[in-house]
Amino acid sequence: MRLFVSVDLPESLADAVAAVQEPLADAAGIRMTDPTQAHVTLVFLGDVDPDRVPDLERELEAAVDDARVDPFEARFAGLGVFPSLEYIRVIWLGVEDGHEELTRLQAAVEDRMTAMGFEADDHEFTPHVTVARMDHAGGKERVQSVVRERSPTVGTTTVEEIRLTESRLTDDGPVYETRERFPLE
Repeated sequence: MRLFVSVDLPESLADAVAAVQEPLADAAGIRMTDPTQAHVTLVFLGDVDPDRVPDLERELEAAVDDARVDPFEARFAGLGVFPSLEYIRVIWLGVEDGHEELTRLQAAVEDRMTAMGFEADDHEFTPHVTVARMDHAGGKERVQSVVRERSPTVGTTTVEEIRLTESRLTDDGPVYETRERFPLE
């Protein structure tokens, strides 16, 4: 099963995420993410043997304890891209409030996951919500213009948990299912 660890945005923010995507809709080469599945990926685990899931869940519970993060407010606003405006692969919504807490959670989860043998990310963690991916540069100028000219605010939510999420790839795009929830204390 294909797994990742996430902080999910509530469905109440889905319309606001869709509004962020709207100005990008006519850009060539863009694949939008499903706004009802918007989330911040803390750690992508990839393909995991189902037999490892119980150990994984124990380690994620310990990671939440390690991070020592109480429930907090996260505010989602602003646009950016990875890796750069000249070579765009991902268009993302930023995190204004809650950045520090998300970073602490990510570090604790990554520490526990690498101790289990999972690969660590090869880049510094930037809390974000992916709103679109760029398959080719046809719409690059449109994306550059939107990112430079707009700074949308999607909203605020209380983050009370992290999730172990399964990603099933389909012809219509990925479908996410929460496997387990780990409350912050």
